[in-house]
Amino acid sequence: MHVPDGLLDARTAVVTGALAAGGLASALGHLRRALPAARVPLLGLAAAFVFAAQLLNFPVAAGTSGHLVGAVLVTVLLGPSAAVVVMTAVLLLQCLMFADGGLTALGANIFNMAVVAPGVGAVVLRLAGGRGDAPLRRRLFATALAAWFSIVAAAIACAGELAWSGTAPWAAVFPAMTSIHLVIGLGEAAITALVIAAIAGARPELVCGPAAPLTPARGRELALHGLLVALGLALFVAPFASAWPDGLERVAQRLGLAPRAAAAALPAPLAGHAIAGPGSPVAATVVAGALGVAIAFVTAWLLARALAPRLPPPSAHADGPGPGHAAR
Repeated sequence: MHVPDGLLDARTAVVTGALAAGGLASALGHLRRALPAARVPLLGLAAAFVFAAQLLNFPVAAGTSGHLVGAVLVTVLLGPSAAVVVMTAVLLLQCLMFADGGLTALGANIFNMAVVAPGVGAVVLRLAGGRGDAPLRRRLFATALAAWFSIVAAAIACAGELAWSGTAPWAAVFPAMTSIHLVIGLGEAAITALVIAAIAGARPELVCGPAAPLTPARGRELALHGLLVALGLALFVAPFASAWPDGLERVAQRLGLAPRAAAAALPAPLAGHAIAGPGSPVAATVVAGALGVAIAFVTAWLLARALAPRLPPPSAHADGPGPGHAAR
């Protein structure tokens, strides 16, 4: 769902950029006040996992693929404010290094996938009873429902931006974007629920809500293990991802917009998710994916560390519900 350059006019780019900046500023302010220091490494883990998961396109239908966006996954584990920051870090990396999404459309992509998706997901989670103290079956249902709604809402926002830019008429782009993402959203819902179920079985403390107590040592251990999983996805699974175009790319082809996007594409060091040097295309993809996972982890971890509030000494609040564990 990454909008490329060439499809949005200047007005839409400016407005969505302002909305994205406002959403990000609000999320950063909340994290600065409430992010527990022990959860700082988990933001790096979330960014690395989301980046790796977005490499794994799965076939949907009629030559179209989809991939996990991950906004609700991060929302369930770390809260909506953390999801905004994590998704923004991933989208910045994808745009600047991998040419996934255009530079002029960066504000729109952040607004759609880092503000709208986690925001809608958080609302649906609450309405569906997906609280951390709810029974696991109820939380998984709420998670799947929220993930589906987050994809559909982001797709509608994208359709609105294309229509407002005059790129395609609303009567054509709305049904095209919505219909394919109704199906892609089912994949997002299933994958998100399965990942949360797996985490609940192995590390139940992570799915009890972002305010659940977590020691710094435990946070670092979980982040390391999760980073290894993300690297494994990039190294061993990403090379087998579907090569079919994703939902937005398929819509662009159907509506004749693909040439405009191709003509406006800007260069990036790892465009096409490949790095120059390795002899085989598979090796080039693997190295680029692993590099992206590492950069995503470090970027989000450093940002979260800079934002973490200065708490009293660990002896006073290591396991207690101090100000750093404020509910979101």
